[in-house]
Amino acid sequence: MSDTTVYEQACAQLRLSPRRWLVTGAAGFIGSHLLETLLKLGQTVRGLDNFSTGHRHNLAQVRERVGEQAWRRFTLIEGDIRDAQACARACAGVDLVLHQAALGSVPRSISHPQLCFEVNLSGFLCMLDAARAAGVGRFVYASSSAVYGDHPGLPKVEHAIGAPLSPYALSKHVDELYAQLYGRCYGTEAVGLRYFNVFGPRQDPLGAYAAVIPRWLAAMLAGEPVRINGDGSTSRDFCYVANAVQANLLAATSIHPQAVNEVFNVAVNGRTSLLQLHAAMQALVLEARPGLRLPAPLHDDFRAGDVRHSQADIRRATHLLGYAPTHDLRQGLRQTVAWYAAQEVAAAADGLSL
Repeated sequence: MSDTTVYEQACAQLRLSPRRWLVTGAAGFIGSHLLETLLKLGQTVRGLDNFSTGHRHNLAQVRERVGEQAWRRFTLIEGDIRDAQACARACAGVDLVLHQAALGSVPRSISHPQLCFEVNLSGFLCMLDAARAAGVGRFVYASSSAVYGDHPGLPKVEHAIGAPLSPYALSKHVDELYAQLYGRCYGTEAVGLRYFNVFGPRQDPLGAYAAVIPRWLAAMLAGEPVRINGDGSTSRDFCYVANAVQANLLAATSIHPQAVNEVFNVAVNGRTSLLQLHAAMQALVLEARPGLRLPAPLHDDFRAGDVRHSQADIRRATHLLGYAPTHDLRQGLRQTVAWYAAQEVAAAADGLSL
């Protein structure tokens, strides 16, 4: 009996039988990691990005990491998922779509609900319909743990969701409904992945809507205090980006009939408070930068639209996809801190040169 994991078997099969992939949001955080992994596996990849939140330096880093020979298998379409013609051009001749492009952040959606609707709903439907028209084999898309809304149950199971607490949460839930509807009406194959607080290298630390881990790392490495929303008891299931990459590739290649037109939690089934996260990050930063003086954190008000506690039940993804996280929080943090510590923290035309 083989000791290899389902993911290792899937990667081996892809090396033997390359596919043609489209990654939307390819210049973004998760998208660039998907692009890097696919190119290393010998795949042909097309990217679609309008660079509203993605960065060209992410693509440059992927190019450096995969080498010029692999990079020649990548083509980029600079376009917007709200543009039906751009979506159709991107999907033409593609076998599999990994749809990551979206307007992220709960606070951003509260500040800009109309923009959230246009990108996360209209843009999603443009992409889904273009994939249907092009005869794409499978459409894997990024959903979010925000879909669980005010449901109090822990850990979160896919069938039990509450009322949405933000436009972002609502947009992701409606995306799931559209994907399932297309399966019923048109026979398309789609798989939704509910990400839980994904983090890792190349995540943008800048701006008002930056995620907590890169924002705190930037502050710590600069010797500045971090800002904690609320009293620090808020908890999350933090998921290293390599786990999200694994889930995408498994969702795209699974032959399990019950995995199609379903949604799956993507996390590690752990729960860490913000105070615990701060302590773990502080210890790792001090390992990387001995002698650095780190001030005590500052506390702000709780953010509107945020759930207080989140933890994923990943049994469904394990059973139907073969998903098996390779990194827990501490392992992922160690790699993330090392990456950020190695970067030049200096302003550049497109943000920090990370």
